Amino acid sequence: MNTLAVILAAGYGTRMKSSLPKVLHPIMGRPMVEWAVMASRTVSSLPPLVVVGHGQEDVRAVLGDQATFIEQKELLGTGHAVQQAMPAAPAMVDAVIVTYGDMPLLRGETLQALTALFAEGQGENGAAMALLTIQREDPQGFGRIVRDEAGEIQAIVEEADCTPEQKKIQELNPGIYCFDADWLRANLAKIPISPKGEYYLTDLVGIAAQQGKRILSMYAPLEEVDGINTRVHLAQATEVMRRRILERHMLAGVTIVNPDSVLIEDRVTIEADALILPGSYIQGATQIGAHAVVGPNTHIVESVIGAECRVAHSVIEQAIMEARSEIGPFGHLRKGAHLGEGVHMGNFGEVKNSYLGPGVKMGHFSYLGDAEVGPNVNIGAGTITCNYDGERKHKTRIGADVFIGSDTLLVAPLSIGEDARTGAGSVVTHDVPAGALVYGVPARLPRSRNRADDE
Repeated sequence: MNTLAVILAAGYGTRMKSSLPKVLHPIMGRPMVEWAVMASRTVSSLPPLVVVGHGQEDVRAVLGDQATFIEQKELLGTGHAVQQAMPAAPAMVDAVIVTYGDMPLLRGETLQALTALFAEGQGENGAAMALLTIQREDPQGFGRIVRDEAGEIQAIVEEADCTPEQKKIQELNPGIYCFDADWLRANLAKIPISPKGEYYLTDLVGIAAQQGKRILSMYAPLEEVDGINTRVHLAQATEVMRRRILERHMLAGVTIVNPDSVLIEDRVTIEADALILPGSYIQGATQIGAHAVVGPNTHIVESVIGAECRVAHSVIEQAIMEARSEIGPFGHLRKGAHLGEGVHMGNFGEVKNSYLGPGVKMGHFSYLGDAEVGPNVNIGAGTITCNYDGERKHKTRIGADVFIGSDTLLVAPLSIGEDARTGAGSVVTHDVPAGALVYGVPARLPRSRNRADDE
């Protein structure tokens, strides 16, 4: 069965009180409309038709080639939105799923079950549609599912139009449908205009019932079909998604101590036997290797943390830590920082746009910016690369096996040769030859001594 998803994402979302289109508000690292697109891919190999209106330029920019966009120039209801989309549906499509850009918690597994139910209902008198329903005491404004004595769905009545008896109905319509594509094309134009001047997709249920067509239904988990209309709803959905993501990692072999204190966004990948300690916030397309220990109280953004690394009480931003490197407590890797294998970076250290080769030991209270450091270098406590002259950034290059004494200032541009050393408190303003010792302010080579100097 060829299935196409139509995602309605044109509304204003005024209750969000935001300049950002509602469907672009993020939930655990993805805009909510992207969650809807991802769910649609589980039932269709075709790009979904995303109906856009308010803020459409931003929505198009975010989703890019993940979707085909349909503009709804006038926001005249859900039926009108699908009317705008269907001319773009390929002729070979057998079924059309309709979902919403503000229902990020709707799982792909639920859509798969709905399409399977619809497929099973095809036959001599095939079903016109299958839809999701929910059961709860608080209707929250959802329309009521009206059934006849035989239990067949006859209509969906919006809350404002319900009789007192209908308002007692606890089976509700969250608005997720799987339509027979040919039937949908033939009947969309039959939707009547409402007193508000809009066209409601729910009216197709009554049209199908009047035609004697079968209408199938299945219950959906309550948490999946709550739309987001306010920042309160956004926070509630974020919490549900946070738990889902943590459970996914834990079931894949990651230990997360005190999950209530940990946030891991959806694009993060973590290998088995990694350990995530309390207070960790991991964002973007971060990768964490096996047996790494992250936390406590650590923030990682768009970074690569290799196997057996340790990161404690630190901030890592767009940086790389190779296997068995470690940082913290209270370290900071800024954009472009790259720690080679086995690097140790002490507390209150900071690295920006620099490479530290394998085995480097960087003492506490040090800063390296725009530097290239060879293997097995010792960076003494309080060392600073003075990389900015007020107009431009300059490079510092340090060769293998160098020893940098505590409180050394390295004034770039600067090169220090292999096996060289600097004395504590030195201010190095000129290149240092391989194997040399320099010290002082400014740092110099020791003066050669002879017998005359001793007399």
